[in-house]
Amino acid sequence: MTCPRQYNAAADLIDHNIEEGHGDKVAFIDPDRSLTYEELRTASCKMANVLCDLRIKRETRIAVLMLDTVDFPVVFWGAVRAGVVPVCLNTLLTAPQYAYMLSDSRAEALFVSAELLQIVEPILPDLKFLQHVIVVGGGADDDRSFDGLFAAAAEPFETADTCADETAFWLYSSGSTGDPKGVRHVHSSPRYVAQHYGRGILGIRHDDVCFSAAKLFFAYGFGAGMAVPMSVGATTVLLPDRPIPQLVLEVLHRHQPTIFFGVPTLYAAMLADSDCTPANVSSQLRLCISAGEALPADVGMTWKERMGVDILDGIGSTEMLHVFLSNRPDDVFYGTSGKPFDGYELRLVDENGQEVGTDEIGELLVCGGSAADGYWNQREKSRATFEGVWTRTGDKYVRDGKGYYHYCGRTDDMFKVGGRWVSPFEVEQALVSHPSVIEAAVVAKQDDEGLVKPKAFVVVNNGADRDALFETLKTHVKSSVGAWKYPRWIEIVGALPKTATGKIQRYKLRDGLGKSGL
Repeated sequence: MTCPRQYNAAADLIDHNIEEGHGDKVAFIDPDRSLTYEELRTASCKMANVLCDLRIKRETRIAVLMLDTVDFPVVFWGAVRAGVVPVCLNTLLTAPQYAYMLSDSRAEALFVSAELLQIVEPILPDLKFLQHVIVVGGGADDDRSFDGLFAAAAEPFETADTCADETAFWLYSSGSTGDPKGVRHVHSSPRYVAQHYGRGILGIRHDDVCFSAAKLFFAYGFGAGMAVPMSVGATTVLLPDRPIPQLVLEVLHRHQPTIFFGVPTLYAAMLADSDCTPANVSSQLRLCISAGEALPADVGMTWKERMGVDILDGIGSTEMLHVFLSNRPDDVFYGTSGKPFDGYELRLVDENGQEVGTDEIGELLVCGGSAADGYWNQREKSRATFEGVWTRTGDKYVRDGKGYYHYCGRTDDMFKVGGRWVSPFEVEQALVSHPSVIEAAVVAKQDDEGLVKPKAFVVVNNGADRDALFETLKTHVKSSVGAWKYPRWIEIVGALPKTATGKIQRYKLRDGLGKSGL
């Protein structure tokens, strides 16, 4: 199913559902409101007219700094319908970070949730490209109120005749190795993700109810909460708050979703909550998904044993928009990212770009139609990441004899001990398989002789015997993954540093975040 040359993603993902007779179907639900597909079409047309009233021209950019409410898809898809490019911003950053991204993107308008306005207010006078600040959700003067502008806007709008290869929206990379990079995605990419992952792997259906703990500004959340469910007229439940276990459990119980999208750290935290039982979640749950970071095997198996539903672990990236390697509902191998699926080709290469063999470590490269069109104003980094049809992921993997891909770690996180590679993720899996450990992160550290050895940071249960923990975990890791891989230092921390998308920030641990250890 290829896109025609002239193609607008909003017309496809919204209007097509109405043409199929699903206009009365609920598209989005948040704690206060719901929106049908017919209402979403009307609202997105009005949003497109809001942009016209503000004199925002086609192909220019607006910034979207908004919580996950029904207003998010209205603003986002209204911009896409108008041929204006929405730039999605992480809602958990600081004023200097927003100043950088707003300046870098040259956004002419900022649509910001009222709850987030105070964070960006101090930087607004210094943003020379920004012409309009529109506050969504109240608490603004009439000239800055989204509700006021929206109410005054006309309803009819002729959808922009965009090209399938035209930039539709931006997502910003996490910036874990420098300033965030603006990742440019084209109109055809959401449909590609929905076709190959949504239908091919999940078997997404019109009657599905999806709930993604990953937020809409995040590539994983974008696919889980918008591209995949909207492709078949399914319903998405939105949570504007941070997805702490208790809130997530409440949403699962109240809305009874059929598909839940989480991240490994959330699944681990939920399993540590005594309320996480089948009776307290959705009885309709048919699939649980994990991405964003590799899922420890023990977390997946424990979830399956307790909840009766498998977690399909996979890997995606901002550059590829969504998941491109995954376990399948009928083929789950915990501790792996599964196998390639239709629509994507994979390669594992060494430092010289040569393909490695079975059971050898290599960097993962991926080829697929959802690849970004490059980074904004980052030519050198674009050329290093996007090599023709291939995209470098920066992830190290091993492919076994049966075709399963085993995650080893980020290229920058891998290290050698005694001349042999150590995968931080492999050691972390061994640590979290011990009942005393909730979460773990492993980094390289030099000992007194200048030799590199593993150091672990662990979050433990309240009842853990801390005095005996070092020897216990050292022995446990040795017996699980190899004698040379055990951590020479173990530091107990209250929490691990993470990005807003739930990824562990190992570089902060390498920089000496911890202060006390065993």
